[in-house]
Amino acid sequence: MTSGVAAAKSRATAVAVPASETVPWLLSGLLVGLALYYFIGIDQGATSLFGDTSMIHELVHDARHFLGFPCH
Repeated sequence: MTSGVAAAKSRATAVAVPASETVPWLLSGLLVGLALYYFIGIDQGATSLFGDTSMIHELVHDARHFLGFPCH
């Protein structure tokens, strides 16, 4: 019974994660987020940076309206 009480009183300790391990994940997340924002919110098909990508526009068309981005 005393071992259960001792285990209940133990505290969790914080783990220090070095910045060198978090920066690649943060940059990757930022790049993916910006790409999603561009394709869902900005890309209009005719004014696309990647040529005629109306296919991408049509794939995310309903998501654009659901998220409140004007489309046409």
